[in-house]
Amino acid sequence: MPVYEYRCPKCGERFEKWIRSINAPTEVVCPRCGNTEVEKAVSLFAGLTGGSRASSGTSCSSGRSL
Repeated sequence: MPVYEYRCPKCGERFEKWIRSINAPTEVVCPRCGNTEVEKAVSLFAGLTGGSRASSGTSCSSGRSL
């Protein structure tokens, strides 16, 4: 089941929504204000691999720790 991230342009809330099927029509509602006109947000995906880098923490290109 894919997880999508959304952002509400009305109140700025960022939230995730589990979608059962890509083809299923699903109304997405902001949990904070109830707005139904939300936008899909760009999400960061991080995966850990074995080795010394995984034990030292993971950081993104901006240098922030994830």
